[in-house]
Amino acid sequence: MDRIAMFRVIGRWFHRYFSDDEAIVLILLLGVALFTILVLGAMLAPVFAALVLAFVLQGLVNWLEKKGLPHILSVVVSFLLFVAVFLAVLLLMVPLVWEQGSNLLNELPGMVQQWQDALQHLPETYPGFISESQVNAWIETANTQMTRAGQWLLSFSLSKLPNLVGILIYLVLVPILVFFFLKDRTVLLDWFTSYLPKERRMINQVSDEMSSQIANYIRGKVIEIVIVGITTYIAFWYLGLNYAALLSLLVGLSVLIPYIGAAVVTIPIAAIGLFQWGFTQPFFVMMAVYGVIQALDGNVLVPLLFSEAVNLHPIAIIVAVLFFGGVWGFWGVFFAIPLATLIKAVFTAWPGQDELAST
Repeated sequence: MDRIAMFRVIGRWFHRYFSDDEAIVLILLLGVALFTILVLGAMLAPVFAALVLAFVLQGLVNWLEKKGLPHILSVVVSFLLFVAVFLAVLLLMVPLVWEQGSNLLNELPGMVQQWQDALQHLPETYPGFISESQVNAWIETANTQMTRAGQWLLSFSLSKLPNLVGILIYLVLVPILVFFFLKDRTVLLDWFTSYLPKERRMINQVSDEMSSQIANYIRGKVIEIVIVGITTYIAFWYLGLNYAALLSLLVGLSVLIPYIGAAVVTIPIAAIGLFQWGFTQPFFVMMAVYGVIQALDGNVLVPLLFSEAVNLHPIAIIVAVLFFGGVWGFWGVFFAIPLATLIKAVFTAWPGQDELAST
């Protein structure tokens, strides 16, 4: 009897929230999207990258159209600007970062040896707190981790060599896809919506909320990466910090992971600063400047760029980053906040008991 009552309760709950046809269609669309990400995500990576770039450029296309330019001319101008920036990054930034990364790998053994020498003097400086056996255990653990990291880096590099041809193909495919996404945006949207039910109030509500949210988020995040990265590079270059381009790239990309990224990227910056200057005035000046950049980013730049974003609790953001990052890698981290906003929009638009009763 209890089991029958339990099934009745489940049946009433299911009927209450899933008797709406639109709800079923929305669930199917979300299921297809999730299946595509999990199963075909790696294969369709150029398409996702092109969609992101098209979202970024769509704002420029809209602005040029408001200025009176025809649609095709606005698309061509925006696309040529994108190609120019892309080539500048490819020909100027990538070689510089690659050179500094190679130099850092060459100097890494010396840096590790210097830190080991400093650790071995700790028992003499603090004899009552740190013993020689503890220092030896730390050094052994560090050497083990460095060996594992080197083996992983070597295997990772070798495994990626066959994909060089694929990368070259992506460099050709992504710009082509970006152009056609911009040029035929209306046609593609009309084709997609033609397969949806004519009565789709809930789908339209979620779509209208998310289309602007995702576009604003992607454009804002790209602008934030560029501003934070360039500002950090100028500051590090002026202070004379080694590997300024490599570290500023890491700082720029760290804004993709809220709360966690800034904390993680601080470790290599502080380590390289200590190796270069030690506990001297230039090191503390550099860390203070870096702290000011992070404070301005979190308290000034982010509110300006994402003032229209849906507010999410920090716990929800961290959970979204961890979950979607684990499911979808880099793209999951990048889209963690929009996806969390999508889930919130679905729950907001989902018909409740009162709505279903009135229908």
